[in-house]
Amino acid sequence: MATRGERGVVRVLDKLEASINSGQYYEAHQMYRTLYFRYLTQKKYPELLTLLYKGSTLLLERDQQGSGADLAILFVEVLTKSETKPNEEWVSKLAKLFELISSSVPERETFLTNSIKWSMDNNKKGDPLLHKKIAEVFWKEKKYTAAHRHFLHSSDGSAYANMLIELHTTKGLKSEIDLFIAQAVLQILCLRNVRMATETFLRYTETHPKIKNSKGPPYIFPLLNFLWFLLRAVEQRHVRQFMVLKNWYAISIKRDPNYSIFLDNIGRIWFGIEIPSENRNPNSMFGGLIKSIIGDIDSSDDDGESKTSATAPDLD
Repeated sequence: MATRGERGVVRVLDKLEASINSGQYYEAHQMYRTLYFRYLTQKKYPELLTLLYKGSTLLLERDQQGSGADLAILFVEVLTKSETKPNEEWVSKLAKLFELISSSVPERETFLTNSIKWSMDNNKKGDPLLHKKIAEVFWKEKKYTAAHRHFLHSSDGSAYANMLIELHTTKGLKSEIDLFIAQAVLQILCLRNVRMATETFLRYTETHPKIKNSKGPPYIFPLLNFLWFLLRAVEQRHVRQFMVLKNWYAISIKRDPNYSIFLDNIGRIWFGIEIPSENRNPNSMFGGLIKSIIGDIDSSDDDGESKTSATAPDLD
């Protein structure tokens, strides 16, 4: 049976919804804000979260972007102030609001930044499920670069590979079929996630329409063979195999100058190989690229994870 307080919240929501349905958007928004301050003072966090989520959803669904985004940002603020821990329910609600907020609204970026920051409870990069759901929104919007950044921290290699396949088959050249997955695998290894790197590679090679029938390994694309062997060298911490692979596939590695930079860092992370002295300067090409992907290359987090999102060429 609902408590007296819960019944009161329901009545307030019904009244506010009626105001919105009648087109009284400004008045409804102001009423939501008034109740926000009242509930916040009383620390009625569950009621306040219900109020703000319902209000922001109703307003955004009626294309009241400014008012809806304002309540959505307040929703994240209350999640933070109430010390609510990330879970599937809250993450799903944040993803729903993010999808409803138009990409043309400046507040969308504020909402996203605050949501990721709130989700950093047990993960310094943010909750993987939130990253996955945000990536899927960007993917749906065909904003591939933004989707790429969040997929890297999602721990879902299969979904990431599916996006890469769509990206290559719709925007890439036939000769770039191996380049798309190579960048992904190397960057994920720089983020110290060999499981996701392997999952992404296998999904890509097993389902890409131009690769799946090649019955690899071995593949007809040398770079794919290199990645397959590299993943096994990392899993086995086989430093000699790693060094041999770099020599055997030197020509393929040179197809993109960034590959050698990624591999230097992979050597440092997985095999304890010291980075060449000329690349230690954070202002060098190496330092700048790797810092943009995983943060300060000299820092070491307890969980072995990086601090910042990866960057990628503009693919949108």
